[in-house]
Amino acid sequence: MNKELKPYHVHLICNAKYHDSDFARVELLKLLYEHDGISVTVSDNYDNFENHIGKDLVITYTCDLKPEDKEVKHIEEYLTSGGNWFALHGTNAIVAFDGAKADTPNVSPEFMKLLGSRFIAHPANMDFMVRVKDKEHQLTRGLEDFEVYDEPYYCDFEDNLHVLLDAEYSEPSESYVQVDPPNDDPRPQMYIHNVGKGRVLYLMLGHCRGKYDMRPFVDEVSVERCAWETETYYELLRRGIKWGIGKA
Repeated sequence: MNKELKPYHVHLICNAKYHDSDFARVELLKLLYEHDGISVTVSDNYDNFENHIGKDLVITYTCDLKPEDKEVKHIEEYLTSGGNWFALHGTNAIVAFDGAKADTPNVSPEFMKLLGSRFIAHPANMDFMVRVKDKEHQLTRGLEDFEVYDEPYYCDFEDNLHVLLDAEYSEPSESYVQVDPPNDDPRPQMYIHNVGKGRVLYLMLGHCRGKYDMRPFVDEVSVERCAWETETYYELLRRGIKWGIGKA
């Protein structure tokens, strides 16, 4: 069967610096191919994003990946014309280094505005409780609050987000320029942000790291899978994909 004849068209961008992009890419593709009606394209950047305008869903698992200004315009066109964007973990993170500490300058404000949030910093990985904020939404109906070990994010958020999951934590971000956390508990962990006729679904959870992913800072590190080790995270991913292609 010609893939172009399949009813759902999805584009996956997977390129997360300091993360195990290979692991995440494979896992997301396996979930996408649970649906026999999905045609998938894959890339590691935002180049030529105009080719994806009109597709049903774009999924991003990125970190420190900044689209060019022209691509931000294409992303905006994709959303305003009705596209869905399932953004995962570090998509809203652009990182620079000020000496030994990480900084997160606001170098792409229009991109972050479309996403609905901008990453500021994170404390060390830890266990924390994630609460179901909206128990009636199709993406969270039937889910219970759950504990997860992951990389908790501090972010600036746009107004008028529909928060589905949230959490409370306030540990300092010792490795970042902004050490003190924002004083805005509870912190969204999953939300929907409407942009024109389109929607962004953002899921903050999902850190993963491979043995060599912190080079050149450290030669080898321990492998981390965090939320990927839980059934709940995979359930959220499956629901996000169904939401994006209109099957939820």
